[in-house]
Amino acid sequence: MAEDGAVTVYGGSAITDAKKNPFSIKAGLAQMLRGGAIVEVSSVEQAKIAEAAGACSIMVSEPSRPGIKRMPDPSLVKSVKRAVSVPVMSRVRVGHFVEAQILESIGLDYIDESEVLGLADEYNFINKHNFRFPFVCGCRNLGEALRRIREGAAMIRIQGDLLNSGNIVETVKNVRSLMGDIRILNNMDEDEVFTFAKKIAAPYDLVAQTKQMGRLPVVQFAAGGVVTPADAALMMQLGCDGVFVGSEVFECSDPYKKVRGIVQAVRHYNDPHVLVESSCGLEDAMAGINLSDDRIEQFGRSGV
Repeated sequence: MAEDGAVTVYGGSAITDAKKNPFSIKAGLAQMLRGGAIVEVSSVEQAKIAEAAGACSIMVSEPSRPGIKRMPDPSLVKSVKRAVSVPVMSRVRVGHFVEAQILESIGLDYIDESEVLGLADEYNFINKHNFRFPFVCGCRNLGEALRRIREGAAMIRIQGDLLNSGNIVETVKNVRSLMGDIRILNNMDEDEVFTFAKKIAAPYDLVAQTKQMGRLPVVQFAAGGVVTPADAALMMQLGCDGVFVGSEVFECSDPYKKVRGIVQAVRHYNDPHVLVESSCGLEDAMAGINLSDDRIEQFGRSGV
């Protein structure tokens, strides 16, 4: 794992007390999920299906309901954790460190500080160095990703669609934006890195680390709109280390087959024969909103 660089970003105590909550161990735990699919579930039954289909981790969330979205019921989280053997994670609101303390006391494997839920603090994220367990954080671009890593995120979730609509266009845009900035950074002179770090409002040392490694210092997963094996393989070929799969995959007649197809596509994203087999028989996988009428009109006017 050290060769991949994800566990050697902070070898010393530059930003955290390595004796209490060593960042290298958290990053190493996140590294274990590379090449896998993390599946969102809202019941024990869905968690068992996801585990049987090969999910590398389970994301526990509350069933959809109106109002502000918060941390899921701890009793649901504990029930899922007892029912499966794969790592379990769950979401907390941005800045809500008490929700994180509650989930940490349950013994979760990972905590996701998620903008998918309602915000608890509009200006401050959780200081993730104060916790024993690895945190996942979302981003839309390179600057956001590096700021979250500075706060202690051991995994980055490149976030797209937040509405569970099956629309992958925002995810593709954000992944390409982040990867494009890294390519630009790789071709810069050393003297230009200072200005680039200031431009994207990111810590200089992390920007320099990213340039040296040619990628983010921690694992990067894509999230939002990944509902088919082809979607998952697209994210992997664009440079992601894995994908988050939303709960919309269970809104079909055979959720096991769909999740299994996505898992296989993540593992064999460069093998067209496996992708063909994984995509067969998923006629309802494209159900959902893809593009609004306004967006279609924009494409038409631009001549694309």
